Amino acid sequence: MSLAGTLLVASPKLRDPNFLRTVVLMLEHNEDGALGVVLNRPTHRTVAEVWDAIDAEPLDCPQPLNLGGPVTGPLIALHTLESLADKPILDGLFMSMQRDRVDELVRQTDHPFRVYTGNSGWGGGQLEGELKVGGWLTCPAAGADVFADHETIWEEVTRRIGLSIVLPGVDPDEAPPDPGLN
Repeated sequence: MSLAGTLLVASPKLRDPNFLRTVVLMLEHNEDGALGVVLNRPTHRTVAEVWDAIDAEPLDCPQPLNLGGPVTGPLIALHTLESLADKPILDGLFMSMQRDRVDELVRQTDHPFRVYTGNSGWGGGQLEGELKVGGWLTCPAAGADVFADHETIWEEVTRRIGLSIVLPGVDPDEAPPDPGLN
C-alpha cells in the first residue's frame, strides 16, 4: 500500500537525529522506495538568498528555505498553484521541481508555497522496515499541514494520531481537549 499523501511522524523509537520530532509528507512511495520532505525544519536561509546563490534573477522573498531531509537533491516546492504543478500530491496541493516553474512560483504572492532543499528518501523496503519496528507513526495528510507552524505541527499531528486511537471515527476538531474527561 502506498503512503504517498500521508504524514510520517517520528516516534520516540526513531533514533536518527535527522528525524527527531519531525513530520514528513510522503510525496512518492512504491516498491522501489519512497520520497518525502520534512515539514518542520526551516533553515536560517531565505528563498531570496538561495536565488542569489544560484545566479537567478534576484527576488524579494523573505520566506525561509526548508530542509526537506538529509538526502541531497533538487529544490522541491509544495504549493497550491495548479498551473505550475509538476505533480499533484493532495487535493489542492502540488509539487514542482522544474526550475522555471519554481522560479515563477517564488515570484508570485497570491498562492502559498514552501521550498525545500534536500529530501527524505528510502530505498525499496527500507521505510517498511522502519514502520515495522515502530520508528514512524502515520496519519492522513491535509494540504494545510504543509503551511502549518513548524514549531507546533509535530504536537498537532501526534495529537491527531492519539485521538484517532482513543476516539476512533471522531473528528479531531470536535473532540474534547482531554478525552479522559468524557
